[in-house]
Amino acid sequence: MAIFGVAILLILGGLYLSQVASFAITNRAIEDLISRRDQLKRQNEQLIGEIASFRTVPRLFERAVEIGFRPASNSDIDYILLEGYNPLREAAPSELTTRSEAGGAPLAYDETFSGWLERQFALLRDQFETFGK
Repeated sequence: MAIFGVAILLILGGLYLSQVASFAITNRAIEDLISRRDQLKRQNEQLIGEIASFRTVPRLFERAVEIGFRPASNSDIDYILLEGYNPLREAAPSELTTRSEAGGAPLAYDETFSGWLERQFALLRDQFETFGK
């Protein structure tokens, strides 16, 4: 009976050790994936920084010169004169008119749940009526 008990303890100990080893292997794989994720995040941030450096104004001016653009001089600018245009006028916001001022019925909120429900049923009924057409 003692030998049988020792054998069962050895079997249970082996199962426990195999589970612990499997758990350790899984944790190591997770740690590797986390470190890879962190490395990719750092690379992503580095690339975002490089993209931002390419979008700086001096870099954009340099690239524009490379592809053939140049700064405009006074002789390159054409001015157009428009009769009646006053660039020094004060900007005035347009006035809003309500329906009651325009001669229509005043705006009033009369939404009820029953009215909304009736419209929803009417829309559903219309969908079924037009389904086969």
